[in-house]
Amino acid sequence: MKPTHRRNLLILIAACWALPLQAYDPLNRTEYLARIKEAEAVYKERCEKVAGIRIYKTVPDVEGVLLMKVRPARGDRELADPNWPGAAFGREFYGDSYIRTFLGYEYPAQGPIDSKHRGYITTDNRPGGLPGYRWVEVIDPKDGQRYRYAGSEKVVGKKDATAYNVQLALKKDPNYDLNVYRWSLDKVPSPSPTPPRYAVTFEDHVIPEERALWLASSTVKVLDLQTNDVLGEMTRYAMSYIHAPRQSMPWLRHSICPEMNATSDAQSTRIFVDEILIPKKEQ
Repeated sequence: MKPTHRRNLLILIAACWALPLQAYDPLNRTEYLARIKEAEAVYKERCEKVAGIRIYKTVPDVEGVLLMKVRPARGDRELADPNWPGAAFGREFYGDSYIRTFLGYEYPAQGPIDSKHRGYITTDNRPGGLPGYRWVEVIDPKDGQRYRYAGSEKVVGKKDATAYNVQLALKKDPNYDLNVYRWSLDKVPSPSPTPPRYAVTFEDHVIPEERALWLASSTVKVLDLQTNDVLGEMTRYAMSYIHAPRQSMPWLRHSICPEMNATSDAQSTRIFVDEILIPKKEQ
């Protein structure tokens, strides 16, 4: 096939895939309700037969993991795009914040933390929290280098010793710490010549016939790189009822399955992964 013919064929195929989105008018209530009914039927079927959390093996006392991918930055354009690859995890943290979720401590929202009642994750180290991983490694796409990330609190300033509340604290305790601390990421080249044994990755699915219904899906996998085994996987489906985005952001206001037993959907991957790769507790 000549290059020009091949190019024309690709353009024709792309136009055919785009047709359902172009032909449908979400501002027409009759068309919108019909499309929602169709979407709900497909979403229900996918939730029952495709989506789900599957854990094949758990590993205790894991200190660190390799993040083979990091959720990329997104903005209003991506959150309103029916074909945005990351739509199923639209509420999840991205970039450095995604990395932080694996290093943070989990605290109960109410009652004890277990697989059915998960809490919230923060970098604060307070009594009663469950530790995250001590470090994670990430390959920087810019230079191909593998870096190790850890977190620590650093002194970033001093409190005003003349402030009323600080004066009260100093009267009660002359050794009151006037330092101001802030938790931050520490990034250094990996000290190990070989990658970590355990890794986390994800694959976002862009299936045209599902995206035409504002359905999105993605699969997170936990891997043992030494044995090439998949230790667990979570396939999520998301459905948005907002089909005429304008100023709205459909992928922040969508339904998901399976539901996560957590207080925030921003940390879903970490909440899933640590059920499989159980972080080592502090001494």
